[in-house]
Amino acid sequence: MSKVIASRTAALTETPFHYCPGCAHGIIHRLTAEVIDELGLQEKTVGVASVGCSVFAYDYFNVDMLQAAHGRAPAVATGVKRVLPEATVFTYQGDGDLAAIGTAEIVHAAGRGEKITVIFVNNANYGMTGGQQAPTTLLGQVTKTTPNGRTSEANGYPIRVCELLSTLTGAAYIARTAVFDPAHVTQTKKAIRKAFEVQEKGLGFSLVEVLGNCPTNWHLSPGDSVKWLKENMLPYYPLGEFKVSEEVE
Repeated sequence: MSKVIASRTAALTETPFHYCPGCAHGIIHRLTAEVIDELGLQEKTVGVASVGCSVFAYDYFNVDMLQAAHGRAPAVATGVKRVLPEATVFTYQGDGDLAAIGTAEIVHAAGRGEKITVIFVNNANYGMTGGQQAPTTLLGQVTKTTPNGRTSEANGYPIRVCELLSTLTGAAYIARTAVFDPAHVTQTKKAIRKAFEVQEKGLGFSLVEVLGNCPTNWHLSPGDSVKWLKENMLPYYPLGEFKVSEEVE
């Protein structure tokens, strides 16, 4: 007699993910969907998909979904939340989308204290378009547009989104996590859950940045890409909670 020990969460569709082998997006999708399901939010959730590797997120989340123009997901989410204040609204964005063309949208949404939740995946490059330098690309990192490695003189410094947004009064919860092993997967789920709970309590803007590996554009095997993330991204992008408003505790 067989026993079911795991099953698809109700907040995910049955559509297979299109992501490259070893990519972190599938794990992060699953965790986000599990939180939506476990909090009983599925029927009132509206997600906003960004432009990037996650552009097809509307095929995977079994909730009402919208597709925003490149970088504009926080603006679209703001409109949805203001028109439907009882809805649970989240965006799902990559670093090229959120931290480059969408910089103004994310900063001002946080500054206004918009009651939305942002799931931000940082893999330090433009994944969908072939691995060009992103605002989060590390110094020395080789990309398609920095073949000799990023330099501060030519390209400036990588942007730390959590540290930046945590200075804004309207931000209620800002955290950075990772999903490279079971312990960190568990921590990421807890952070995503807290971010959604912040919205449900009407406390303000919440964002969870998840460090993700990109084996294809880093030109590494999935295992080596995890090693590279640990050795190179963690020192510059430390994990933890950067802003937790008193009301959240």
